[in-house]
Amino acid sequence: MPTIDDLLLEARERLHRLEAREVADELTAGGVLVDIRPAAQRAVEGEAEGALVIERNVLEWRCDPASEAHVPEAVDHDVRWIILCSQGYTSSLAAAALQQLGLHRATDVVGGYEALRAL
Repeated sequence: MPTIDDLLLEARERLHRLEAREVADELTAGGVLVDIRPAAQRAVEGEAEGALVIERNVLEWRCDPASEAHVPEAVDHDVRWIILCSQGYTSSLAAAALQQLGLHRATDVVGGYEALRAL
């Protein structure tokens, strides 16, 4: 039976994860930074500048261009979604879930918000 560590490793094998220092260039190139942390966590840790806030529980519906509930940024399946959580664990699983929807350019940030804040 797989463990959460197994699932995380499997998810990360499919991702080309970004280092925090690479995020600005990705955003300049058209990537969309998505902060999936819940409101309470953002209130304590701080907001990620320039990030679109989509909490984890609705991420797939908001990013899938075929969903009636998609955000305006979800123009097609070629969007470069850059998923951000606090430390880069939940974001890996979330980015892998987006890839399962055909959003193959989805990825996340190594070290999450903490790594971005440390820059």
